[in-house]
Amino acid sequence: MTAIEDKAFLFLLVVTSLAFFWIVQPFYGAVLWGAVIAILFAPLYRRLVRVMGQRRTLAALVTEAIILVMVILPVTLITVMLVQEAAGIYEGMQSGSLNFSGFFQTIYDALPGWVTGLLDRFGLTDVDAIRERLAAALMWGSQFVATQVVNIGQNTADFVIDLFVMLYLLFFLLRDGDALVRRIRNALPLHVDQQRALAEKFTTVVRATLKGTIIVAVVQGALGGLIFWILGIHAALLWAVLMALLALLPAVGAALVWLPAAIYFLVTGAVWQGLVLMAYGVLVISVVDNVLRPILVGKDTKMPDYLVLISTLGGIAIFGIHGFVIGPLVAAMFLAAWDIFATARAREGRVGR
Repeated sequence: MTAIEDKAFLFLLVVTSLAFFWIVQPFYGAVLWGAVIAILFAPLYRRLVRVMGQRRTLAALVTEAIILVMVILPVTLITVMLVQEAAGIYEGMQSGSLNFSGFFQTIYDALPGWVTGLLDRFGLTDVDAIRERLAAALMWGSQFVATQVVNIGQNTADFVIDLFVMLYLLFFLLRDGDALVRRIRNALPLHVDQQRALAEKFTTVVRATLKGTIIVAVVQGALGGLIFWILGIHAALLWAVLMALLALLPAVGAALVWLPAAIYFLVTGAVWQGLVLMAYGVLVISVVDNVLRPILVGKDTKMPDYLVLISTLGGIAIFGIHGFVIGPLVAAMFLAAWDIFATARAREGRVGR
C-alpha cells in the first residue's frame, strides 16, 4: 500500500509541476530575464545588505532602482529608437530605395581587372548568384533585428505586462533568493556536496559567461554604431544592434557588418571612410573581445567557443530571441552536471583502489 501511495504522490507531483509550468509559460521570458538579472546583480545586492544594516527589503528596492536606471530604461529608450529605424528600413526595402543587390553590383563593377580575373580563375564567375546570396544573408540579418523590434513596438501592452512581472519577480528573487535556493536544494534528491557543487558551479559559470558575453557584445555593438554614425551610414543604431547580436556568437562577430561596409566605401571611391572604418574595426572593435572577455569571464569559468556557438544557435532556433540566454544557460548546466559526475566517479575510483 505504501508503494501505491508513493507512486500516486509522485504522479501528483509530476502533474502539478507540469501544470504550473504550463500556467507560467506565457511569462517565461519575464521569468527568465528576472532570474538572470537577479543572478548577475546578486553581489551588488549582498553588498548593499551589509551597508544598510541587513535591511533586505530596502537593499532589494535600491538594487532594483539601480537596475532600472542602468539597464532597463536605456534598453527601453534604445528599443523605441529602433522601432523608428526598423520602420524606415522596411519602407526602404519595400520601395526599393535600399537595394542590397545594387550595392553588391556596385562593388563588383568597381573592382579592378586583376581582382575579377582572380575571381574567374577560382571559378567565381557567377557573380549574380553570389551577390544575391550575400544580399539575402544581409537582408535576413537586418530583417531579424527589425522584426523583433517591431514586434515589441506593436505589442506594447504585452511588453509592459512582461516588464511589470519581471520587475516584481526580480524584487523577490533578490530579497528572498538565498532562501529560495536553499529550499530548492533541500528538495533536490542529490547529496549535499553535489547540491553545493552544482549550485556554485552553475552560478559561477552563468554569471561569468553571460556577463562577459553580453557586455562584450554590447560594447562592440556600441563602438560599431558610433563609427557608423560618424561616417553617416544610414540606420546606424539598427546596424549597432545587429553587430551586438553577431558579437554574441564566437567565430562570427561584428565584422560581418563593418567589413562589408568598409569594402563598399573603398571600391566606391570613399577611400578615407573605408580606411577609417577598416582600421577602427580591426584595432578597436575586434580588440575589445580579446581585452574584455578574459577580464570578465576568466580562464576557469569560460566555456569553449564552439560550445557557446552551438548552444546559442540552438537556443535561438528553439526559443527565438530568448535563446541567446537559454542556450548558454543549458550549456553551463550541462558542463556543471557532467563535471560533478566526473569528479564523483574519480573519487569512487580512488576509494576503490
